[in-house]
Order: sequence, then C-alpha cells, then structure tokens
Amino acid sequence: MGFEGRVALITGASQGIGRACALALAEAGADVALASRNLSKLETVAKEIEPLARRALVVEMDVANPASVKAAVKKVLDAWAKIDVLVNNAGVTRDNLVLRMKPEEWQTVLRTNLEGAYHCIQGVLPGMVRQRYGRIINISSVVAQLGNPGQANYIASKAGLIGLTKAVAAEVARRNITVNAVAPGFIDTAMTRNLPAEVQQRIQSLVPAGRTGTDREVAYGVRFLASEEASYITGHVLNINGGMYMA
Repeated sequence: MGFEGRVALITGASQGIGRACALALAEAGADVALASRNLSKLETVAKEIEPLARRALVVEMDVANPASVKAAVKKVLDAWAKIDVLVNNAGVTRDNLVLRMKPEEWQTVLRTNLEGAYHCIQGVLPGMVRQRYGRIINISSVVAQLGNPGQANYIASKAGLIGLTKAVAAEVARRNITVNAVAPGFIDTAMTRNLPAEVQQRIQSLVPAGRTGTDREVAYGVRFLASEEASYITGHVLNINGGMYMA
C-alpha cells in the first residue's frame, strides 16, 4: 500500500477517526494536509507525523463555509500542487427528538456533515480530473443504515453521504477516480465517550463482536480504499462495525 508521492487531505483531522486516518496514511508514505477549525489540535497531530518522515500541512477549514473550503484547498495546492486523496471526515452532532428539534440543529448538522463533503469534493475534483487520478472516501455511519432515535439530523446527513458517494462515483469512474464510503459502527472516540454509560452499554450489547471498535481499525479501512489495491472498488460502502449491521 505504498503512498509515496501521494497527497492526502483529511477533514476533521484534529482528533478521533480523522487523526487516525492521517497517521495511517502518513505511515504508508503519504504527505498529509490536516484540516479542521482547531489549529492547536492540528499542530499536535502534525508533530505526531514528524517522526514518520512525511510532510504535514496544517490548514484551517470550516467545511460548512464554502469560502473557507476553497481557501484551504488552494493552500494545499499552492504548497504541494495536487491532492490525490480526500477523506471527508468532519462531522458534528446536535441530537434531539425530531419533535423538539430546532431548525438550527437540523441545519447545522446537514451543513457540516453533508454539504461540507459536497464543498470539499467540488474543491478537489477539478485537479483529480486533470490528473486522471483520485480517491475520495466519505465517512458515513452505521446509524445511517440502522436508524437511531434522537438523531434524525445526523442520520439524514450520513445517509445522504452514502447517496452522494454513489452519485459522484458514477460521474467520475472513467477518470480513474474512485469514490467510496466507510460506515463505522460503535467506535471509541471523544463523541461516543460523551454518551451516558447506560447508552454505551446498550449499544455495545448490539455488537456481535462484543466490543467497541478503534479509530485505527476505521483508518485501516480508509487506507485500503485509498490504495491501488482498491482501484476497482467504487460506489461502495465499507462497513466497519463488528457485525452491528450486516448487508
């Protein structure tokens, strides 16, 4: 899975799955552009990449803001001339029952999780089309396939990512660009650690593997889809969930 000479842009790279993806790709030889709104956390991740002898570029990006995405993509292109891999990982939650959900709770999640991926894809695609090479991986979620009370906005955004994945995959397949999604299950991240203990236990009881997954396990799946070994896989949803959802 050599990534020497490849440039990867990862959104939401300051922690959790995004950070794990950055490290996994750097370990395989890629230079990595780290994007999020939290520059101090990104600098910490960049320092973790230094011992791997790969380049790390910190870029401030608010995926919900098209101008911010455009500026961040330009910064990467100005520095490294290309983007070979895009990992759309940035996401937020604003959980609430749909009966009580405020319009801003709905809009914030959709703008970040779904529209943000759209802005990033639009930003990198022109270069990928010109070079006739690209790997786009969108981070969805098992709840997009299962449903979950209190998360209508989050689930709509993550299910939308699956649809977006398939549509864009069909549009750009002849340009040697693959577009896939990864749907993590119950993964040990800052987001899941904030759930009440009883909720964590209930969710874990639904996992046939009997445990939560790790961000590294998700990152390895992302790295595979970004590799040459996955060149004939596109429009696919890779479930990394310990058997929580099987289809």
